[in-house]
Formats: sequence, structure tokens, C-alpha cells
Amino acid sequence: MSSGPRILHAGLAAAAAFGALAGCGPPDQPGEIVAAASVTPTIPPFDPDGDLFVDRTAAAGIDFVHHLGDGRMDNVLESIGSGASWIDFDGDGWLDLYLVDSAWRQGVSRGRPPATPATNRLYRNLGDGRFEDVTERAGVGAPGFGFPAAVADFDDDSDDDLYICTQGPTRLYRNRGDGRFEDATAAAGVGDDSCSVAAVFFDADGDGRLDLYVANYLRFDPDYQAHYSPDAFPGPLAYAAEADRLYRNRGDGRFEDATAGSGLDVAPGRSMGVTAADLAGDGRTGLFLANDATANFLFRNRGGGRFEEDGLMAGVAYGVHGEATGAMAGSLGDYDGDGLPDLSVTDTSYGSLYRNQGGGAFQDQVVRAGVAAASAQRVSWGGGLFDFDNDGDLDLYLANGDLHHPTGRADLLLENTGDGRFTDASPRAGACFRAELLSRGGLIGDYDNDGDLDLLVTHIGDRPLLLQNQAAAGNHWIGVSLAATQGNRAGWGATVELQAGGRRWIQQHQPRCGYLTQGDPRLHFGLGAIDAVDRLTVRWPDGSSESFTGLETGRYQLLVQGDGVR
Repeated sequence: MSSGPRILHAGLAAAAAFGALAGCGPPDQPGEIVAAASVTPTIPPFDPDGDLFVDRTAAAGIDFVHHLGDGRMDNVLESIGSGASWIDFDGDGWLDLYLVDSAWRQGVSRGRPPATPATNRLYRNLGDGRFEDVTERAGVGAPGFGFPAAVADFDDDSDDDLYICTQGPTRLYRNRGDGRFEDATAAAGVGDDSCSVAAVFFDADGDGRLDLYVANYLRFDPDYQAHYSPDAFPGPLAYAAEADRLYRNRGDGRFEDATAGSGLDVAPGRSMGVTAADLAGDGRTGLFLANDATANFLFRNRGGGRFEEDGLMAGVAYGVHGEATGAMAGSLGDYDGDGLPDLSVTDTSYGSLYRNQGGGAFQDQVVRAGVAAASAQRVSWGGGLFDFDNDGDLDLYLANGDLHHPTGRADLLLENTGDGRFTDASPRAGACFRAELLSRGGLIGDYDNDGDLDLLVTHIGDRPLLLQNQAAAGNHWIGVSLAATQGNRAGWGATVELQAGGRRWIQQHQPRCGYLTQGDPRLHFGLGAIDAVDRLTVRWPDGSSESFTGLETGRYQLLVQGDGVR
């Protein structure tokens, strides 16, 4: 535990909620609403010269506050948390921000709905460190008890669209290209009425179109009370699991349910997070499913829209002690620099760091790597692998928070030492890493386009924190976006190999999904002292390869299939 001050969240009316849960306070009156109030957490003063990450939320104009419909975290759905995604909805090269709220919902929330429901918010990046709330103008603020938002150009018209996961029904917003969105849920046929807590767009069948996988959680019963914890609510195993869905993109703006017979129609596992990745190295995108209190799934893509579940044989089904953990989400990245994609998974115990051994096999290195020792006293939700200091290897951020109670835990920044291990860099990471907040999502992306990766952290019943990276000064970097002319335009499913200074980096171009988040879609490479790139090779989703030379470091560049650099 951190020695920093514990911050109880006024947005949750935390003391009242805890007292009622523990039997120490008066029960709710019939129809009572415990209001969620706007709060500004008391963050210790930061050191602008010494802190690696600095809170810029207020300066950026981000005034969003996450609400729970009834202001209380007293059931398993209310503990899931607040989602966020980076989306360049206007195509100007700056990351805009979509934040998901949890409005009052019958069957989840207590009491009566408030007069003004909480809504999701879209903030446009102005390019000068500030954001503008454009929710109403864009038409994406409909209330719902929401979780994350998946981002992709599903109709291949060069504009990013939004799919909002909720406690039913989900919602698909199609980007019109003029700063506004339209609700395309019914027309597209993707209005899942389940408890959907994650989703990802990927090409499931190799036809060049982005399909949609929706990860569903459980069938919540508000009347269920048969549990034995004196100060907690029933956990996930108290409720029946809900089946996930694969929606095949027909190419005409519509989708069809292709789950049956795909191999994805296994006994459901209470999915919390989904990661699209080619973990077999065969050029086809499969799926990793982080499941709550159930074995994780690894679906290998066998081609033609067929999958095979192989989590147990691959070594990613269980935690380091052989148990089905309360897994949250997986983060993809080559942390040991051997050219193979590894997988970091957050959960309610130690987490997992599955090292790719080749041949489709993984081994959990969470203890050997030093991650377990740092995270064992915390419940880790969001975060992921990213090179925060641009030194050329991937570090690890973990967003932490209590599982059942409205109390915080300090987040963690773990620095890669270059030998397969991590060391705790949190004490110098900044004031926000000394504060104990009820963190959930850890969104990674370069919002200010200065070449280092920033963080946005979401919290239950609280404002998010936009943390500007100040750690990477002096190290070189390069960023690239892809534009495919065959298959989906964003080039999801491509593999990029960068060679520079005698070193090699390999990244997969996939949606950067984390717990309740989708991060910066651009590929980012920290280069350390290396100031020139020798060659960058793209294996495009259609199987063709193309090499690019003469790329400049210190900037983002667009690589167009068959048409060079822009």
C-alpha cells in the first residue's frame, strides 16, 4: 500500500455507502437516491521538474465526472467502472476523447432516476493542450449504463465510428464525416441487449471487412441475496454467464450474427476484456478473452471465420498459481524484445505476464519479472504495456482500485530493466501515483503529439486524470499510421517490423484494447539514443509485404500501401 493520503470519493457518497454496506448506517429510504456530486480529488502537489507524469485535466478543460446512477457501488455491475477511448473523429491528426458514463438504469440502480440523466461525453482535441466538449453537436451523448466504447471505421469510409458497450442495449454510432454521428444500431443489426463490457473490431474471416466481437458478462439479478460476505455484494459466480457474440460485416452497413458454428460458441466465461491479436504467428487475427472467475479463452483463428479455443494448451487459461482469476483484460506487447507478442493480464491477485515462447505456447513470468511482488497487495484493472520513457523497451502501467468498497489503491508504474524484469518507478512517477484513487481504466496515447505516451485514468464516481508524460526527454522515437488499399483501410491485422541501430522491433497493428479502454491507434516506437531508422517493413493484412526507407524520427508518418509515405 502507498503511504499517500487515502481519498474517499464524494462522487460515490463513499462514507454513507460504506456504512450501509457494513451495517453501520441507516438503510436507504424507499425511493432514495444517493446523489453523485462533482468532485476534484485532493492530489498532492506535483513537482514540474521531477515528476514523470503531471495532472493536466483541469488545464485541458476536461470536466467530465463519472456517475453511478444511484451514487453507490453496491453491486457487481456498479463495480465495473468507467470507460474511455481515444478517437480522431474529425481526422485532423489529434486524438479526441470519448468518456462513458453509467446512468441510472432499472434493475441495476436503486431508488428513482434523477431528473437529469448522466450522459457520455465527446471532447475534441484543439491541438494546444485543450479540449472542447462537442457531445451535443456530435450527437453521441445518449444516456445509458455504459462501460467502454470500441472505435473503428466499420464501413470503410475513412471516418472512425463508435460502438458503445452497456448493460443493454448497446449502441453503434456511425461517423457522418461532418463532425456529427448518427445512430446506426438498428440498421446495422448490432443492438446486443446483454451486459456487454468489451468489444473489438477485427477481420474474423479474412474478407477484408471489419467484423465485431462483443464480450458479454453476466445476467444480473437485483433480487439475488444468497451470499455470505458481511461487507460485500455477491460476486460474479452468483449469476449466470452470458454468451459472447460475433457479428459478421456484410459490407453494406449491416452485420449478421455469425457466432453459431464459428467455434466461438463455447460455454460462456463471464468476459471482462477482449484482445485481438495474432498470437500464433500465422497472419490471422485471433482473440484473447479475459474472464472473471472462469478460465481465460484463447481463440486461434483457423481461417474462413472458424476458431478453436486453445487457452489451456497455450498456457494462458489460468493464473500463476493455477487458478481461474478475476481477470480484467489483456495488453499486447513484446516486453522482452524477442520479436514475439507477449500478453500482460490484470486481475484480482498478482496479474499475469504471459511470455510468448513460440509455437503457440506461453509461460507466466509475473513472479520472475517482479510484477507480482509490486502488485500483490492491489486489485489491478486497467493499464498495459507501453514505452513511457522512449528507451526502446516496454514498461507496464497498472490502474488499481478496491473490488468491493469505495476506497482507493495507488496506481503502479513499472519500468522495464531490459533483462525481462521490471522495477517499481511509481515513487518518481508523480503525485497521482501517490494518491489512492478508485481507478479502473488506464488509457494510453500521445494526446499532445510530442512523441511520448501519456495516460488518462478513469475512476468510479470521480473525474478522470489526464497525465502528461514528462519522462522521455532526450530519447528518440518514431510513430506511424497505416492506410491499406486492400482490405480494411486502417490496416488492422498488419505486422510492422522496424530496424534501426542494429536493433529490431516488431509490433502488431491491432486495436489497443485495455480494460474499458481503447488507446492510441498509431504505432509508437521508442528508440533511445538511436536517431535514424534503417528500414520499416509492413506485412499488410492481405499477406503482401512492403518496405519503407528514409523515414524521419521524431514525428508521426502515414504509410500508404503501394503509395509510399505521407
